[in-house]
Amino acid sequence: MPPRPYRCAIIPARFASMRFPGKPLAPLAGKPMIVHVFERVQGAALFDDVRVATDDARIAAAVRDAGGQAQMTRAAHQTGTERVAEAAQDLPDDAWVYNVQGDEPLLPAALLHELVAFAEADPQVQLVTAAHPSADATDAASPHVVKVVLDAGGRALYFSRAAIPWAPAATGFLRHIGIYGFRSATLRRFVALPRGALERCEALEQLRALEHGIPIHVLVTRHATLGVDTPEDLKLVASRLQASLESPGPRHP
Repeated sequence: MPPRPYRCAIIPARFASMRFPGKPLAPLAGKPMIVHVFERVQGAALFDDVRVATDDARIAAAVRDAGGQAQMTRAAHQTGTERVAEAAQDLPDDAWVYNVQGDEPLLPAALLHELVAFAEADPQVQLVTAAHPSADATDAASPHVVKVVLDAGGRALYFSRAAIPWAPAATGFLRHIGIYGFRSATLRRFVALPRGALERCEALEQLRALEHGIPIHVLVTRHATLGVDTPEDLKLVASRLQASLESPGPRHP
C-alpha cells in the first residue's frame, strides 16, 4: 500500500465576531473555548500536525499556554478557509488539510475519524465536508442552520440557509457540519478563485467551490455537533460538557 498522505488540522480563530466578540477566549469549564477545540482535535490522534491559525495575540497566547501550536496570520482574511490556506502554505500539494471550526468544543473524535477515512479512501477526491440527517422543523426554517442537498453520487449539489429540499418537514434534511478536508493543492486553488454571486448571496464560502466546478464530496454521518454562535449557545455547551464530566464512561460526548 502507498504511504498515507501527511495530515494537518488547522483551526482558524478570530477575536472579532458580530454576534459574539471574543468567542474563542470565552471561558468554558475552566479554560478558553479554543483550547477545548484544540484538545479535541489533538486527542483524536489522527493528525501529524495540529495548529490554531489566528491574527490575535491573545488567542495565540492562550493556545501556547495550553501546550498547543499557534500560527499568526494576516488580519485581512474574509473567511476562515483563507486563514487556513495562509497557515498551510508550507505543506506539500498532496497533503490533506483539515479545516476545523474553532467554535466546536464538543466535536466528536469519531466524526474526525470518519471524515479522514472518507477523504482518503478515493485518490480522486479533492474536497470533503460532512452533514447529518435532521427532522427538526425549527432548524429547517432557521437561516443560521446551513442545509445541503446531494446528487446520486454523494456530491453536494447546493448549500443554502433556506429550507432545502422544499418540504423538509415531510422528508427531513441534511444539516451541514462546518468541517472540511482539502488536498493542499485544491485549497490553494480554492482561495485564489473569485467570490461568485451565490457565495455573496448566501454568505457561504463553500459555494465558491461549486460555482467554479470543484466537486465537494459529503460524508453523511450520525454524529451531530453543537457549535457556539452566541452566548446562549455557550451556556448550552457548558451544561452538556459538565454533564459529560460528571457521568461515568468516556469523557468526550
